[in-house]
Amino acid sequence: MRRLPLAVVLLLAAPLACAQVFKWTDTHGTVHYSQTPPPTGTRYSRVTVSGSVEPVTPAPNTEGGAAASPAAPAPATVADTPANRARLCASLKSNLATLQGSGPVVMQTNGQQKVIDDAQRKQQIDDAQAQYQRYCAS
Repeated sequence: MRRLPLAVVLLLAAPLACAQVFKWTDTHGTVHYSQTPPPTGTRYSRVTVSGSVEPVTPAPNTEGGAAASPAAPAPATVADTPANRARLCASLKSNLATLQGSGPVVMQTNGQQKVIDDAQRKQQIDDAQAQYQRYCAS
């Protein structure tokens, strides 16, 4: 009889063990969290269920064999389709909700993570709102 509750708990917890969260910073310094990997060529890390962060993926190699500079990632061109626009709008909404929340926001600058101050938070909110108005207002 005691095995049944244990089995139920294990079955309910199984999907959580498989969950993956990807974390990356875009060219504007905005930190993104997603269940899907970022665009190809973007440096990212995986956040595990336990809360630890796995190492950042290596940057793609250039023709000379050296790693690309993390300070100047090549912008990825994405087709303007309804599906891509919906993903962008969902990401912008999520970022705005995080920025407008009361919790700290950590951004990566020059390879170092730093909690942003109120002025930086306001700037990020203004940028995200401007992007949302431009791409998602219609």
